[in-house]
Amino acid sequence: MMKIFLIGFMGCGKSTMGKKLAQKLGYAFIDLDHQIEKSLGTTIGEYFAAHGEAAFRKLESETLKTFDYPANVVVATGGGAPCFFDNMDWMNANGLSIYIEMPAVALAKRLEGGKDKRPLLKDLNEAQIIEFIENKLTERDVFYKRALVTVNGINLTADAMRSLILHL
Repeated sequence: MMKIFLIGFMGCGKSTMGKKLAQKLGYAFIDLDHQIEKSLGTTIGEYFAAHGEAAFRKLESETLKTFDYPANVVVATGGGAPCFFDNMDWMNANGLSIYIEMPAVALAKRLEGGKDKRPLLKDLNEAQIIEFIENKLTERDVFYKRALVTVNGINLTADAMRSLILHL
């Protein structure tokens, strides 16, 4: 039985890589944000706007810790999930946490095209997006670095991730 928790900033590839990795390992895939939206019947953005960040982070933490995970699963967490409550401790105690690390400029390039779907970025230009990401990475780094494994997200492949996991 193995739970693999992918963590990292939005745009680092947690969902995309998670799906591919799960397929390579023959595991189930869970996107925690999608599960939260499914249970709420609304988007995280709408919930966030109506109830605030504190209420969302509490719900996110409860979902992370009480979800009925399959025995073997790859879980894509929300970018902020590791940074609240004891979520990192819980993930490390209950599975393998992997931080997909990427520099701010690379993240900004990935996020530029879909920034309309991301409320925190939608009104920012490229330079402002990079600055926003740099600031958030500085805040979150202490949490992200507590992952059991850190991988470079640039040119990362599911095969490389699978190999890494199998050789731990």
